[in-house]
Amino acid sequence: MAKIYYEKDADRSVLNGKTVSIIGFGSQGHAHAQNLRDNGVNVIVSEVMNDTNPNYKAAVEAGFEVVSAADAAKRGDIIVVLVPDTIQKMVYENDLKPNLSAGNSLMFAHGFNIHYQFITPSPDIDVWMIAPKGPGHLVREEFVKGAGVPCLVAIHQDATGTALGTALAYGCALGGGRGGIIETTFKEETETDLFGEQTVLCGGSAALVKAGFEILTEAGYQPEIAYFEVLHELKLIVDLYYRGGLSFMNYSVSDTAEYGGYTVGPRVITEESKKAMREALKRIQSGEFAKEWIAEYASGGAEFKKLREAEAAHPVEKVGAELRKMMTWIK
Repeated sequence: MAKIYYEKDADRSVLNGKTVSIIGFGSQGHAHAQNLRDNGVNVIVSEVMNDTNPNYKAAVEAGFEVVSAADAAKRGDIIVVLVPDTIQKMVYENDLKPNLSAGNSLMFAHGFNIHYQFITPSPDIDVWMIAPKGPGHLVREEFVKGAGVPCLVAIHQDATGTALGTALAYGCALGGGRGGIIETTFKEETETDLFGEQTVLCGGSAALVKAGFEILTEAGYQPEIAYFEVLHELKLIVDLYYRGGLSFMNYSVSDTAEYGGYTVGPRVITEESKKAMREALKRIQSGEFAKEWIAEYASGGAEFKKLREAEAAHPVEKVGAELRKMMTWIK
């Protein structure tokens, strides 16, 4: 069983007198910066200081001191790397590495660059992870309500001997101790996160939606009806999963839907499907996917853009865009 820490297990006083430098004020960055500040932590923010950069403008409007990444690394005791995976190595090599001091903490919210060794920190600094299991807006919203999104904690390098204590203090200041902070490793977090995204959450679910839409419309059913049945109503089911797991979903739907799901689901997601998922996991574990993705980004991302354009052009997207205009409650 996983080890789970709560607020009672952390000493937040270890953050007293320390400066936390948030590198990147995007989805996660804005939540980390504001939650920590609300808990009395001294926070500075690094963003590209350009009035056309919405993250920079948001940080200034939120009242943060915004500095360069190099300055943030010089001044910070805990340097929190929250820029996209694809540019973390560049930011680290150019701005952070030359300005880190022995005893600093380098913190990540995802293990990608450390696990695949795109970033190899000096042995005299702590390297750890606090990874909220939710998007930044939810991390902020739950914190403001007095709750907290559960987090993962992992220690990659403990130069000071106090890395876990600092990480737990940070996680609790973020609000994670209210929901629970689960101990893991950089390897486990990275590989399971990528696997879930590719095979179920993003890749698998999107492919299933498109296939269902195509089969119904090819059979002559109206695209609008197909959209509702294979995409729109998916949220209702996912919300039931989220609330009480698979059994609660089955309890909540009709007996007809429950029986049909039991008998047909395994015919759709077959051993061949699981074989493809295992192959995806192997590519993740070997680092093949990571190398492919970083190389694709470095080359200009032509294939990535092509895939994105093809996805946006799929008929289910065209039909959905029109139908969502009817749904004024959707923001």
